[in-house]
Amino acid sequence: MPETNETINRGNLLFRLALVTRRWRQVLDTEIQVSGLTDATWRPLLHLHLLGDGTRQKDLAESLGIKGPSIVRLLDTLLDKGLLRRQEDVSDRRAKLLFLTGDGQLLVNRIQEKVMTLENALFSSFGDGEISRMAEFIERLEANIYQAQRSVKP
Repeated sequence: MPETNETINRGNLLFRLALVTRRWRQVLDTEIQVSGLTDATWRPLLHLHLLGDGTRQKDLAESLGIKGPSIVRLLDTLLDKGLLRRQEDVSDRRAKLLFLTGDGQLLVNRIQEKVMTLENALFSSFGDGEISRMAEFIERLEANIYQAQRSVKP
């Protein structure tokens, strides 16, 4: 049930989207923790999978919304667990590239199964046309946000 009974409009749409996103993450965290995985384990692995092998460490940090020193500690833990590997970028020795290991990919597959099950349940009341319209809306919104970010960068 929504935290507010207020009708969704232009003035609160992004706020409500943020609430939906936060609740979705809480549902995921709860469901995935049952499998013994913490937020600090599953999120970076899933983001790396979605971004693709060879993603720069700084790009993964940005995707997760984590600052430099925190991502290094987090990645060190995942490296120690054998879930990913890190190597220098030959085009920029300061940059580090990240790759899932076989064990990391197996874990991502388990995570994706859980995510798909939850998504199927959440989207079961929506038709394909509604999903397509929602996807178009999100893509346009992302493009507008990207443009706004570019215009405010120093």
